[in-house]
Amino acid sequence: MTAVIVAICAVLLVFLVLAGASVRVLREYERAVIFRLGRLIGPRGPGLIFLIPFVDRMVKVSLRTVTLSIPPQDVITRDNVTARVNAVAYFRVVDPDDSVVKIEDFLAATSQVSQTTLRSVLGKAELDTLLSKREELNDDLQQIIDEQTEPWGIKVSLVEIKDVEIPSTMQRAMARQAEAERERRAKVIAATGELEASKELSEAATKLSSSPGALQLRTLQTLAEVSTERNSTLIFPIPIEILDALRGALPSGKGSNGSS
Repeated sequence: MTAVIVAICAVLLVFLVLAGASVRVLREYERAVIFRLGRLIGPRGPGLIFLIPFVDRMVKVSLRTVTLSIPPQDVITRDNVTARVNAVAYFRVVDPDDSVVKIEDFLAATSQVSQTTLRSVLGKAELDTLLSKREELNDDLQQIIDEQTEPWGIKVSLVEIKDVEIPSTMQRAMARQAEAERERRAKVIAATGELEASKELSEAATKLSSSPGALQLRTLQTLAEVSTERNSTLIFPIPIEILDALRGALPSGKGSNGSS
């Protein structure tokens, strides 16, 4: 009787072990690539899946987006400037079978492809392009890396250049260039303002010279403005036009003697 109980317990234990080895539970973002006696039979999941013990082998693959930090790379730009650039790439597995069968380690392979592509693409660009047109470079990097990883079942959705380090001597040269550019713009703006002011003054002078009365009114207005200043001595030149107007308004000496 005891031997029968022991045998039953042994059978139950073996059954439980086999059941535990044959049942798997996968989350929503997980897939299981099943190999049966070495042959690929396709992905399974999510949910509850069953495996044949000692026959099936499972490789679990995550479908979530992976954030890959690309280590800093020393890049020589097209205009022979040395820069140190790092970036970040976002990718995910879209074909679990290819990510397991066609590549040994898709994470390491994607990292290596990203590093070499970063050096290759940025090496063809000039420093000004690298600093001012990052969006275009990001698009080029994403397309090239995605084309190379597509056979592995990997989809690269985004690549972003994070930081660009340039030598201190180049930073000082760029600062001097920016300062010179600001000075040039300031001089151009000042010259443009003087040109416009001279045109306005020329038009005003032309209008005043064509109307003696307007010139006299302007002179009187200027005298009224200057008289408010607290100056002990004021010398103000009288335009010839005002003197002529006053001379014409006064009676001549001959006319007064003849009348008397």
